[in-house]
Amino acid sequence: MNDSVPSGAAPAEPVVLARGLTKRFGKFTAVDSLDLTIARGEVVGFIGPNGAGKSTTIRLLCGLLTPSSGTARVAGFDVATQAEALRAHIGYMSQKFSLYGDLTCRENLRFFGGIYRVPGASLDERIRFVIGMAGLEGREDTLVRTLAGGWRQRLALGCAILHRPPVLFLDEPTSGVEPQARRRFWDLIHDLAAEGVTVLVSTHYMDEAEYCNRVALIDAGRLIAIGSPGQLRERELGGTLYELACTAPGEAVAVLRAAPGVLEAAIFGDRLHVLIAQGSDASSLSALLAQARLEASAPVAIAPGLEDVFVQLVMRTARERERERERQREHA
Repeated sequence: MNDSVPSGAAPAEPVVLARGLTKRFGKFTAVDSLDLTIARGEVVGFIGPNGAGKSTTIRLLCGLLTPSSGTARVAGFDVATQAEALRAHIGYMSQKFSLYGDLTCRENLRFFGGIYRVPGASLDERIRFVIGMAGLEGREDTLVRTLAGGWRQRLALGCAILHRPPVLFLDEPTSGVEPQARRRFWDLIHDLAAEGVTVLVSTHYMDEAEYCNRVALIDAGRLIAIGSPGQLRERELGGTLYELACTAPGEAVAVLRAAPGVLEAAIFGDRLHVLIAQGSDASSLSALLAQARLEASAPVAIAPGLEDVFVQLVMRTARERERERERQREHA
């Protein structure tokens, strides 16, 4: 994304701007001092484990939850004080399928057109656009409960954009959808972004994160990294990644994590991914495992994926939290 501004022109106001955004439920902090800036037409992915705070963040930015502290503005509206006005300018697609199975595709679209107060004169045109965009021609009068998962998700997306919102929030929209349908869904997202719609999408599919302009990694309610997929792979690992095969991978991970120069080791399918500090020698890994009576292939340097970055960052922040707890116990 090009962030440059023409000479003499004022920078465009961010479509989403959050500062210190926090949400607590009793003693539990679901979102912890989140700072976020998103421009018009960006596709930003929220990645994190279950319970990381992705859905709570989206609900805060939609005005569905009131922040405990901090501020956020979306499409020019304050999420705490202008929540009702905000909802007319966003589209929201929740994790749980929210359409009516006993209504047809067309009937669902008309229903949501009424909720979003789409003028009657333009509603038919908007319904035709959504049907075409979602590839639902010929299925307009099909009961929604009879549609396959991929078709239902496209229809749900269509219902969320009937009123042409400038910002679209998608909470794990492709969960349980087959890979081919997921790819088609992402094509639709990028079509919308090309028209200037800002899209925030949470997902637990690491391959989907590659489709985003930027990725926000969230863990335990905190934003631990944000950047393009390429930026995250380049700057966050802090070492060189190697892959090797080994018998008894669980035992091998324990041996490798204790080895000098090893920053992290993790199991990936039938292989081990081992992160080595810059300047350390990876050739000793096989010998080290052999000393533990574990057979291993020679380590091969590989290009890291986003999953490698995510695993490394989550483990790093977990260690930092544990060190912080230890310091607090020492000073208690």
